Amino acid sequence: MKSTKLVKTGLAALILLSFGTVLWGQVNDTVRYNRYGVKVNRNALVAEERNGILTLESKNQDYRIWYDARVQVDGASFFGDTYNEIGDGLSIRRARFAVKTEFANRWYAEIDMDISNSQLELKDAYLQYTIFDGLEVKAGNFKEGYSMESTTTSRYLTFIERPMAVNAFAPSRHIGAAATFSKFGVFAMGGIHFQKVDDIEERTYSLDNNKDFGMDEGISLTGKVVVMPWHNDPDKGLHLGVAGSYREPKTDSEIAGALRYSTRSLTSINRKKYIDTDLMGDIDYATLGGLEFAAYYKGLRLQGEYLMSDVHRLNELPTESFNGFYVFASALLFGGKQTYNKNEAEFTQPRRGKSWGDVELSFRYDYLSLNSRMDGIMGGAGEGYTVGLNYYINNNVKIMLNYAYLNHDRYASGKNKLFVGYDEAGNLTRNPKLVVDPQGKAGENFHMLAIRCEVDF
Repeated sequence: MKSTKLVKTGLAALILLSFGTVLWGQVNDTVRYNRYGVKVNRNALVAEERNGILTLESKNQDYRIWYDARVQVDGASFFGDTYNEIGDGLSIRRARFAVKTEFANRWYAEIDMDISNSQLELKDAYLQYTIFDGLEVKAGNFKEGYSMESTTTSRYLTFIERPMAVNAFAPSRHIGAAATFSKFGVFAMGGIHFQKVDDIEERTYSLDNNKDFGMDEGISLTGKVVVMPWHNDPDKGLHLGVAGSYREPKTDSEIAGALRYSTRSLTSINRKKYIDTDLMGDIDYATLGGLEFAAYYKGLRLQGEYLMSDVHRLNELPTESFNGFYVFASALLFGGKQTYNKNEAEFTQPRRGKSWGDVELSFRYDYLSLNSRMDGIMGGAGEGYTVGLNYYINNNVKIMLNYAYLNHDRYASGKNKLFVGYDEAGNLTRNPKLVVDPQGKAGENFHMLAIRCEVDF
């Protein structure tokens, strides 16, 4: 009997406890604690798909978070009478995952990672605050404000790879802080920047130089100004920009105080860097300059940049001067429109003209010379002719097809590792001074056919 009473008493207590818990939860349904025991606020979110991107947003729009993923699968085949064998291949060019958020009305933050090469690389990681409409400040790891084509996200590039001059000179992402102004048809950005953190090898060099030699990281001051006539017209516009950067030597180089300019020739599949200065030592500082031009009218677009760098050296060594440029034209063939983002002073996702998508036809010429104008370092020069065809299927999927012809000079020897012609005896040589060809041919030339399948979600 006693055991039966105990069971009944226990059941009654459990029922009362459960009922009390339910009542307490109904009375205090807004109270929650996190795993650290801190009382937290609650804000219901609404889930939406916005142009193929999953977005969670509060009803009063004071909080928003979304995921941004991107996969680009590339393939390329090379042909022509080359001095050096080139292997065809496929690769995952980018496999990116980012989380982005806007909160407390004026704050924005994001973290972006790439795992395409089976190792983690940090891309964007920064915090941004809007002082007032049109003026923002941010700190963290992000792209410097130099070169329109460099700051344009890879998801909206017109060609599979950026021009050679942009790849060689544009500094891309570094730790730093910057301010951006965008209003009244004017865009301006200026910042102070330090080291790279995305590449493990470069980061290791920087840490070792700090540990072993107590070296400063070196600073860079980078900025640009863009004016945008007709900035309120959705169908047409102009982009006129000037950019510059002062750059001290960084410690993320294998040799501290050194600087290297190099690029692969419009492909990530062919790993040869024909145009390459190798490490230039005894660097005092380097400067970058750039001019930007773009014009668009409905589905038509014209864009170009001139980029240059002067490398000032110590110990009475001469200043090395390099330059390059590109220009391209493109057209959406089935009624689509080019879209220009005046808040970032760059082009963004185009509007498709048909329910099944749109097709873009484009042509680009680009040139890069790492042969110093002062007859110093001769890192080679080259030009590229590229025809592109892009099929924008929907908000998430794009297929790109590029044909390119690459023409290099005799000094584009990949740090004297690649053949650049035949010598007097008819043998292949890596020495540009020994090249003898009655037809004047010197330097590696080849054709390339490349394809990219891209999905953004």
